[in-house]
Amino acid sequence: MGDALRHVHSGKVRDLYALDDGRLVVVASDRVSAYDHVLETPVPDKGRVLTQLSLWWFERLADVVPNHLLTTDLPAEAPPEWAGRAMVCERLQMFPVECVARGYLTGSGLADYRATGQVCGNPLPPGLEDGSALPEPIFTPATKAAVGEHDENVSFEAVERAIGAPVAAELRRLTLAVYRVGEQIARERGIVLADTKLEFGARPDGTVVLGDEVLTPDSSRFWPADSWQPGRPQRSFDKQYVRDWLTSPASGWRRDSGEPPPPLPDDVVQRTRERYLEAYARITGRPLGTVAP
Repeated sequence: MGDALRHVHSGKVRDLYALDDGRLVVVASDRVSAYDHVLETPVPDKGRVLTQLSLWWFERLADVVPNHLLTTDLPAEAPPEWAGRAMVCERLQMFPVECVARGYLTGSGLADYRATGQVCGNPLPPGLEDGSALPEPIFTPATKAAVGEHDENVSFEAVERAIGAPVAAELRRLTLAVYRVGEQIARERGIVLADTKLEFGARPDGTVVLGDEVLTPDSSRFWPADSWQPGRPQRSFDKQYVRDWLTSPASGWRRDSGEPPPPLPDDVVQRTRERYLEAYARITGRPLGTVAP
């Protein structure tokens, strides 16, 4: 591809390429990660959903927080398969923390609550169940793990020690602000936004900027509002279908085996793809690949 476009990093889902002028090209692949493994089976169109949905949300969050998007016009060296799944972004100094907002109790937050009655130091009332709505959204940060490692929930005080109290407070404020806007818009479209994970970085002048992706099925839990019912696992528009299959007897895989997960069957791939496409269509009001009215 020449010196103008060089690969600098691959994460669980995204690949980063540097341009000579200092900008980054962020490419969302169709890779799927689950239980700290990158699966060998891709889900077609997944990367396009992540990128296009992030672009849709960036527009609606512009008054809440600046983001890293510069343009969707790709350099001439970009291969054709990047169309619809890549964006040119500014380079940021990323903060080493996963910024998570929860409005509902599930996942690792539910496990913490059952063990301690709290989530990341946030005390919660007794009697909550899987899927319960919280009295108000809470900030539950986590460490940012490398590929193959596991994010660990941490206290707000741990974030303060890592990046300083003023920046920690700003990340908490922005995370909860993004969640509240996203939760309201999703609810208007019949979707419960249970929780979401954000990443932020800093410009050279110290401005805090939203990076990576925002309010996608990879970074968030989306549940159909008409079937939400606390006390049981919820139907979801994210990769929970993949997680459920991996932990079912049908997969023959155990999380504690130390072995990589098996390939996904065709029907699991198709149903997961359908959930990503449905999430995009429900939120944006149009199918993937169509032009905004």
